[in-house]
Amino acid sequence: MKTENKLISTSLLTAITASLCCITPVLAIIVGTSGIASIFSWIEPFRPYLIGLTILVLGFAWYQKLKPKKEIDCECETDERPKFIQSKKFLGIVTGFAILMLAFPYYSGIFYPKTEKQIMVVEKSDLFTTEFKISGMTCASCEEHVNHEVNKLNGIVNSKASYENGNAIIEFDRTKTNEAQIEKAINSTGYKVTDKEEN
Repeated sequence: MKTENKLISTSLLTAITASLCCITPVLAIIVGTSGIASIFSWIEPFRPYLIGLTILVLGFAWYQKLKPKKEIDCECETDERPKFIQSKKFLGIVTGFAILMLAFPYYSGIFYPKTEKQIMVVEKSDLFTTEFKISGMTCASCEEHVNHEVNKLNGIVNSKASYENGNAIIEFDRTKTNEAQIEKAINSTGYKVTDKEEN
């Protein structure tokens, strides 16, 4: 039974670690310390291996739980029910939690508050679009974090961050904000602006 407990603990640990780089930005927003969001971005390259390890460990735990038990001829009474922590039900709960953790990057956007703004642009000539190259973003959660911080500024018309492209394309009213303020907002997330290009 100790082996089973170790398997369950290992699967939980690997599942949480696999999504830690995506969980941290959400926690940073909730706690209000957005600068810590990129702390675990170094884990992202290991994510496929951690996912594989989680699946292997859970698969082995289920195999151990479901394989037929060897019958031992014994006159003793062993009709003892297993403890909850050693039951199939508990293993099912652990498996469900592991799946939720592994899928976290795909639904993390629901945890970010939506910032709705009413923007009144007087002159179309005041609208500018700038592409900010950003290092450190590794998943959709990182994108949401950058968009959330940028949208706190007055004068932001549209913010579209992309971890795949390593950038954020920001449309803004130059009479209400500027590139320096936008760059400062992006850098406050823990991700860094490496370059910017006006479109």
